[in-house]
Amino acid sequence: MRWTPGGRSKDLEDDRAQTGASGGFRRGGMKIGLGGIVVLALLSVIFKQDFLSLIDTGQEVATYSTGETQSDPERDASEEPQVQFVSFVLDDAQNTWKQVFPTMGAEYRSAKLVLFRDYIESGCGSAESATGPFYCPEDEKVYIDLAFYDELKERFGAPGEFAQAYVLAHEIGHHVQKILGIESKVRELQRRYPAQAKELSVSMELQADCLAGVWGHSTAQRNILEKGDVESGLAAAAAVGDDRIQRMSTGRVSPESFTHGSSAQRVEWFNRGLTQGTVDACNAFE
Repeated sequence: MRWTPGGRSKDLEDDRAQTGASGGFRRGGMKIGLGGIVVLALLSVIFKQDFLSLIDTGQEVATYSTGETQSDPERDASEEPQVQFVSFVLDDAQNTWKQVFPTMGAEYRSAKLVLFRDYIESGCGSAESATGPFYCPEDEKVYIDLAFYDELKERFGAPGEFAQAYVLAHEIGHHVQKILGIESKVRELQRRYPAQAKELSVSMELQADCLAGVWGHSTAQRNILEKGDVESGLAAAAAVGDDRIQRMSTGRVSPESFTHGSSAQRVEWFNRGLTQGTVDACNAFE
């Protein structure tokens, strides 16, 4: 991709040094504060019952954060080029949507991008790096641990800047769905028709792929893409298909448990946005 390094987006929130800064015990993503531990201990004494046993007793070892920051200057320096790249993609994607929205009679408002390491508290609850990049509609922020891009390249075999850009553009696609009211309508349908919840989830993810493609189409029109970029992006879409991930992790494929769509579906919808370049082309719910 053609871009100029050297800047950071005003919509970027760098929380990498704050990871795990709030004190508490975590087990399997749940966090129990020290105050809660004290209350349970007092109740155990008063009522002569072991209320502490209510705490998760899984095999995972509880970890405790002292509240100190975890600055890593060497790692910060090594990640800085990537920070500047995601800043570029974030700003370019959001500037594109600011131009598209008025044609639909709507106004775009910017999302924030939060960089974290290992663990983060979002408006949608706690998450770890293993969760992967995600968008939280409650606080309208995209969250990503930059280490995911290493995994995308090494584990999933999808290297290249446009592959990385696709991931972020997909999450911004979810923000577009939130502003347009699509996200809330889908959540309501999932509550009313739970048997169709996963099918609706897949449709929403495929639409986000297509919306990422709409931005990709814009970059091609502006001569930002270079030779091989489109192939890199399509390879990334294929790499994160439910069927491929299931096959890698369990050796078998269970279509009934898909939440994001197969590799073929994700490539199809991302490519649809890339080639047609319009939101109207992205109705994955029909």
